[in-house]
Amino acid sequence: MEYLFLLVISFLSNLFSAFSGGGAGIIQLPAVLLLFEISFPVALATHKISTVLLGLGATLKFFESRKPSHKLLSEGIIIGLPAVIIGAYSISFINEELARKFLGLLILLVFFLSFTRNFNKNNNQPNKLVIFLSLFIIGFLNGSLSAGTGLLYTLMLTKLYGYTFKEAIGYTLLVVGLFYNLVGAIVLYLISSIDISILPILLLGSFAGGYIGAMVAIKKSNVLIRTAYQLVTLIVAYKLLF
Repeated sequence: MEYLFLLVISFLSNLFSAFSGGGAGIIQLPAVLLLFEISFPVALATHKISTVLLGLGATLKFFESRKPSHKLLSEGIIIGLPAVIIGAYSISFINEELARKFLGLLILLVFFLSFTRNFNKNNNQPNKLVIFLSLFIIGFLNGSLSAGTGLLYTLMLTKLYGYTFKEAIGYTLLVVGLFYNLVGAIVLYLISSIDISILPILLLGSFAGGYIGAMVAIKKSNVLIRTAYQLVTLIVAYKLLF
C-alpha cells in the first residue's frame, strides 16, 4: 500500500509541478521521508533522480514543436550548474531547519512579486549581474534543499526577461527540472546513496506526471497557469515555514 500511495503522490505532485512550474519537491520529498524510514540525504538524492524524468517528460511535450533559446540555456547551465554542485556538497554543513525557513520567506516574497508587473517592460536585455546572481542562488538552493527553486527560476524569467508564465514554465522544467536536478542527483549519489526500492515508482510517477502536466499546461490559458503558479508558491512557502 505504501508503494501505491507513493506512486499516486509522485504522479500528482509532478503533474501539478509541470503545470505550474515547480513544487514537486515540497510534496514528494516529505512523502518519501514519512512513508519510508530513510535519511534526508538519501531521500533527497532519490527524489532528485526521479525529478530528472519530470524535466524530461515535460520538456518533450513543451518543446516538441519549437526549439528552446540556446542563449537562455547556456546562461542557466554555465552559471547554475556549478552552484548546484556547491549546494549539494554543502548539504551536510547547512542547518536544514534554518535554511528551509529562509527559503520559505524567499518563496513568500516570490508569491507577492508574482502579482507585480514585469520589471523588464520593454523586453530589453536584462542586467547580467542580476541574472548571474539569481542563477547562482537558484542553483545553490536546488543542490542543497530542492524545494521551490523552479518557482524562483520561473519568476526570474517572467520579471526580468518578460516571458509569459506558460513560456517560462517550459524553460524552468528544462533548465531546473532536467539539468539542475540531474547534476544535483549525481553529486548527492556520490556523497550519499539512493534507495533502489522506491526509485522505479518515483521515476514512473515523475515521467507520467511531467508529460501529462505539460500537455495540460499547453492547452490552458496563461492566466490560469499564472493562478496555479501563485497557488503553488503560497502552499510551498507555508509548508517550508510551518
